[in-house]
Amino acid sequence: MEKDLIIDVNSTEITIALLEDHRLVELNKEKNEGRSFTVGDVHLGKVRKLIPSLNAAFIDIGDKKDAFVHYLDLGLNFTAFDTFARQLNPNRDFLTFYRSIDIHSILEKEGKIENVLKPGQPIIVQIVKEPISTKGSRLTSEISIAGRNMVLLPFGDKVSISQKITEKAEKQRLERLMYSILPPSYGVIIRTAAEGKKAAVLDLELKMLINKWEESWKKIATQQTPQLLFRESSKTTTVLRDLLNESFSNIIVNDEQIYSEVKDYVSMISPEFEKIVKLYKGNEPIFDHYDVTRQIKSAFGKVVPIKQGAYLVIEHTEALHVIDVNSGTRVKTGKDQEQNAFDVNCNAAEEVARQIKLRDMGGIVIVDFIDMDSNEHRAQLLKHMQELMQNDRARHNILPLTKFGLMQITRQRTKPATELDTQETCPCCGGSGKISSSILVDETIERQIAYVVQEKKINSFTLIVNPLVEAYVTKGIFNSIEKRWEKKYKCSIRIEANANLPLLSFEFLDKKGEKIDLK
Repeated sequence: MEKDLIIDVNSTEITIALLEDHRLVELNKEKNEGRSFTVGDVHLGKVRKLIPSLNAAFIDIGDKKDAFVHYLDLGLNFTAFDTFARQLNPNRDFLTFYRSIDIHSILEKEGKIENVLKPGQPIIVQIVKEPISTKGSRLTSEISIAGRNMVLLPFGDKVSISQKITEKAEKQRLERLMYSILPPSYGVIIRTAAEGKKAAVLDLELKMLINKWEESWKKIATQQTPQLLFRESSKTTTVLRDLLNESFSNIIVNDEQIYSEVKDYVSMISPEFEKIVKLYKGNEPIFDHYDVTRQIKSAFGKVVPIKQGAYLVIEHTEALHVIDVNSGTRVKTGKDQEQNAFDVNCNAAEEVARQIKLRDMGGIVIVDFIDMDSNEHRAQLLKHMQELMQNDRARHNILPLTKFGLMQITRQRTKPATELDTQETCPCCGGSGKISSSILVDETIERQIAYVVQEKKINSFTLIVNPLVEAYVTKGIFNSIEKRWEKKYKCSIRIEANANLPLLSFEFLDKKGEKIDLK
């Protein structure tokens, strides 16, 4: 499977599109300006208010909405972080003081928040969930700093190895190596990417992560709250850090500064991939050139088409996401209703898995599949969905279908789901209504052609469209969209232009000139 990372940089934001075999599977946006509160950022906050009934506290980290930390999220090593945050000052030797703190004083598991925190107290916290709707950020005091090959744990003393590294000799090698280079009062989690890496590579990354943490000590010593200590890596480097492997074919950027940053980062973490980082210099927008714009318009609408005339209807609420599977104009082609429902559901499951990751849906997702009577088909659909979601980086759980055909999926929610308005103001009504995006007009017409040919059994007809659309679909003598349709559906199409038709409206006429009912 080929992977391409397309990075579109403009004055206000950076948009990152991940393509697998030229198909959009992930979309991330990162603001270029203004203060944001992102997962992984570490702050020196101030305790605003205790909530004993919830065993939690509100923390001021500089956002307009106070952040939230539960007692259980303070972490076993909170005592060490608390001592460091409250007693560090510019007159101390930072490193000596850091190493003198007792890291074996463990926080009680069943303790009370009021026995640990007081209003006005400084506290070192890390964002684990971004502000969503009316809620502020969710915090933890278990600080971790992620790199490509490892995760650094300040005030830790253990080396943990990823369970995905299964070779015993490699586990032992990595464990011995890390214990030999790890300074006092630090722990690490070795990630899967570290398998087979040389000592020099791991040592360099460890020093880089430690330096990132120790650079924040000057800010902590000022005791000025709230303030940002350091940020998690940018969205671009985070995607590269977590996903970059031999399946990547291209990393394409349209901005020289970001191109240089990405190239430097890739050369540091995986020098063998430096050659795939490229600077885009084309005249047309980068997302248009690589067909990302069309895919965004197609994938982020309320109605999402899938194979053979079926489609999904996706609705978002504050509490959950609802996805309805519809068979649409799908033809049974001799199969019974049960088999037809199973086939549509399997196709829908592929798009549902893609949509969940693409829109980064978190919390509860309810999928209303087409009803099936066969228990074997229901079990196969569950297994198929689990396999499709296997590579999802977010933690998730998939439950079997209920007797009503509903599948419940819970997925880690760390930020608001991505929602894009893919509709355009109607050019005919002056903005009083909305229509589907014009970039998809040929796809909309093609779906209706498939319906006319396969369902209505009409192989020769006239298609009446707006002159602009007529020029678009007939452009080219042998390779026009019109010729492609005729070849694909083995039909004869006559295109006529009608200036009185709205831009995206169209009609089908049979041989007698009578209008074909598309309902």
